[in-house]
Amino acid sequence: MVEKKLVIDQLKLSYEGLFDFSELYRLIDGFFFERGYDKVEVVNQEQVTSGGKQIRIIMEPEKGITDYFKLIVKIRLHAIDLKEIEVEKDKAKLRLNQGQLKITFDGYVISDRSGTWEKSPFFWLIRVFSDKFIFRDHYNKAEKWLVSDIEDLQQKIKSFLNLHRYRGLESSRKVYEI
Repeated sequence: MVEKKLVIDQLKLSYEGLFDFSELYRLIDGFFFERGYDKVEVVNQEQVTSGGKQIRIIMEPEKGITDYFKLIVKIRLHAIDLKEIEVEKDKAKLRLNQGQLKITFDGYVISDRSGTWEKSPFFWLIRVFSDKFIFRDHYNKAEKWLVSDIEDLQQKIKSFLNLHRYRGLESSRKVYEI
């Protein structure tokens, strides 16, 4: 059985105000494409309520960095009371969304991603020894890459969400990092 180590546990980002949800999705998708991750979308739900749309997306992009290690980033997007509105800027009308957005990031490093070291107790013992002493530096590099990727993505999302403030479209926006 592969070993799944949690590196980043529920890094949260909350936002309330104007934003373009489809553009945000494209930003996240493009980020992982640029970094060489394979797209895995686990959940994509949309529910229309009287207060607006409720959108829930769970993505688990993964990237095999070596034959032994794999990185997985789990992102949970939850848009609450999302309404589509028109905003006028420089005599041009923009269609944006207004609502509350909650994003949660988790990061995992998977070792022995193919499960080849689990076939016998002897191989399992060799894997434990190898992980502890031989592959330790490789694991540390994988962990640093994962943390760097998640922090870069979080910064890009924050910049994207703050963009509307500098465009002069919004006066009461709130960005929280929990």
